Amino acid sequence: MTGSALSVPQSMAGRRAASLTFGWAVGYGGFGVACALTGTPVFAGGGHRAPASVDWAVVAFALLTAGAALAARQGPRPVVRGLLWALCGLSVVSAFGLLMSLITLVFGEGVDSRAATANQALAAVGTVLLARAARTLRSPVARDVAVRREPVPASRPIRLTAWAGTLAFAPYAAMKTVWALDGTFAGTNGAEMRAIAERNGASGLWLTLESWGLDGTALLAALGVFLLFGLVRPWGQVFPRWIPFLGGRRVPPALPLVPAVIGAATLAPYGTAGICYAVLGTAGVVTVPRGDFHSSSDALLVAWVGLAAFAVYGAALIVAARSYWQRTR
Repeated sequence: MTGSALSVPQSMAGRRAASLTFGWAVGYGGFGVACALTGTPVFAGGGHRAPASVDWAVVAFALLTAGAALAARQGPRPVVRGLLWALCGLSVVSAFGLLMSLITLVFGEGVDSRAATANQALAAVGTVLLARAARTLRSPVARDVAVRREPVPASRPIRLTAWAGTLAFAPYAAMKTVWALDGTFAGTNGAEMRAIAERNGASGLWLTLESWGLDGTALLAALGVFLLFGLVRPWGQVFPRWIPFLGGRRVPPALPLVPAVIGAATLAPYGTAGICYAVLGTAGVVTVPRGDFHSSSDALLVAWVGLAAFAVYGAALIVAARSYWQRTR
């Protein structure tokens, strides 16, 4: 075979992935322009908002992505593939906080900024599309030949990682359940926690679940564990036979991968940064504010339980999602 890799045309799958990425970039750029012209900040978090002028960074990112997508349609180039992965990484950063925003939307009064939440959601979609476009540039030969693989579980180390992510949630779920059942943990009882939640703007759904002895975040943790094992077990690739209408059909890879990306992009960095802060607090380097608790030590104990769960689960989710993608691509 003569000629360089630059002369190899892009596969059908590659062109389709590049086209989807280009379409997303156009829409994302339009979103950025609209927000910039109306003075609506799209970068916000923790009660702070970046100036609306920073919105033009979204437009610049979208233009660069559109150019990379058009280049990807022309054929496999290492430079273009590297650029797509770099843009994917930036998109992950932009999606940070989406999971927390969704939880606040469901269990709280509402998100602090709708534009910021929309930006996070669009960035999460872009992350998936950019990664897919970059993947299709890896092997241009015979990309259009469909290979039907039998569902297989992840390797033993990956499965053990999933168990580690699950066990990390056990103390967190136990703490939340104790409060939901009117028990006391870290010097605070269930009634106090419900009062705190109501004062902080908890939704009627949250308060109703608490009155039934159920904690909303503990239920979400259970869903997170379900997602984690779906990424490493065969039933995450093919719907079980007992599911009506879907039994035996292939699971669309995006179905578990999209929530996995959202969860990993939020929990892994949030938990890791939080643990670093908790270490400094435990060592006495920084003073941990007591917040809604009776003392700083109580707040620090709760922080360790929650942040350790987020960090370990987030890391396990990254590993499991990568394994799932490799087994289903």
